[in-house]
Amino acid sequence: MKLLVDAQLPPVLAEWFRSQGLEADHLSERGLLAASDGEIWDLAVLEGYVIVTKDRDFVEWSRHRTPRARVLWVRFGNMRRDVLLTRMDGALVELRRALEGDAAVVEIGR
Repeated sequence: MKLLVDAQLPPVLAEWFRSQGLEADHLSERGLLAASDGEIWDLAVLEGYVIVTKDRDFVEWSRHRTPRARVLWVRFGNMRRDVLLTRMDGALVELRRALEGDAAVVEIGR
């Protein structure tokens, strides 16, 4: 599985995913910071990405649109990057297990 980290999350999150052995890109690394939600969705479907986001719109789209992209919905709220990464570390086992499944939406931090 490949993870595509949305613009409202820091690029360091994609780096952290890679340090954990997961394939990940941040929109900024793909030159897509100005991309619309529709363009991000289409890329995820085309290239098999799971969209990592704080954006509820993608969650709703994953429930009602076809073709469907998978979404990792980060529900931690606003926090410093170091705190975010610490929280992600604490959820890594659960996160891996959830991503190995086939759920359209995986929630983390709720």
